[in-house]
Amino acid sequence: MSTEQRRRLSREDRRAQLIASGVAFLASQPLDELTIEALAEREDVSRALVFHYFGSRQGLHTAVVTTARDALIAASAPRAELPPRARLDDTIERIVAFVRAHRGTFYSLVRGVASGDPVVRELVDEARDENAHRIVEVFHELGHADSPLLSVAARAWVAFAEDVLIELGLESDRPAGEIVAFLSRSALAIAASVDH
Repeated sequence: MSTEQRRRLSREDRRAQLIASGVAFLASQPLDELTIEALAEREDVSRALVFHYFGSRQGLHTAVVTTARDALIAASAPRAELPPRARLDDTIERIVAFVRAHRGTFYSLVRGVASGDPVVRELVDEARDENAHRIVEVFHELGHADSPLLSVAARAWVAFAEDVLIELGLESDRPAGEIVAFLSRSALAIAASVDH
């Protein structure tokens, strides 16, 4: 992109362009390697320009992770018109599709945050909390009583599902339908175990 074309971007558009490039960076490299310098070089802009938009490496990471997290949450938003069991399967199916389409980004988010800064961990935990909340809603609609144990079980299932998605969704060529069925059965089994 030429310098003249870059100048025509509004402040918001330029920032969005830099964030999109940062998210794309995660597809092939871990978050820890995303620096102001690396993004400036990738976009062929000055370091000062990137710094202007994000203020710090943490500011850059926060913007990139927030965008990636929001894309995952949006891609897996439950379809309210479906009955609970079908909604569970559909949501898991869309998560598997997202993970396979955005392999590096997903891996960077769920595995890269273990050593990351607290702000980034909190952003990823917000996605986990949202997914756990969605699972609890399905459990309630399927007749499972609300309880603290059900919420803990849903949160644990989200962590389990992330590991399954890494191991089977990214690191194998297992058919998506098998992964969806396995995750759905495991979610239902966890809910049933809480009731006993």
